[in-house]
Amino acid sequence: MDDPIQTTAEVAEAAAMPRAHAVHTQDGVCGAEQAELPAAVADKPVDRKSPAEWAYQRLVLYIQHFEKQLDNEHEIAMGFVGGAPGIMRIEGMGFYDPDIVTFYGSDPSGARTQLIQHVTQLNVFLRALPKVANNKEPVRIGFRLAADLEGVADETLPDAGNPVAGS
Repeated sequence: MDDPIQTTAEVAEAAAMPRAHAVHTQDGVCGAEQAELPAAVADKPVDRKSPAEWAYQRLVLYIQHFEKQLDNEHEIAMGFVGGAPGIMRIEGMGFYDPDIVTFYGSDPSGARTQLIQHVTQLNVFLRALPKVANNKEPVRIGFRLAADLEGVADETLPDAGNPVAGS
């Protein structure tokens, strides 16, 4: 496979663009994927984003991708990495420039939870949990987060402009 000829400007632009790449195995079949980044993520150069904004945007993409692999009986949750044991059903997410990412949710008992994490300490363990029993459909936060990245308003989300707003 030959690479197309590129101008110096095209090479420089491609080098500055964020990329996502993953290799994994599923059912014994190994595959590779190169994710196409949404315009809302790719349009603003990485060097003009705060560490919090850049971490938030990438987490949204990871969450959305994870949820696409879930069946209708499971929802996304987050396990705590490097801290107190437990899990949190992800119900919202935000960031506070320049360097804080926040997760809003509930624990298995239904208690409201909020995790505030500095980007240098960011470790996220995504996990599938059975959906809440009385819900007909599983909650898919990834689609709401992606809509927020694209600038589509969703009045059902907490005030994204207030980093300490509840979920």
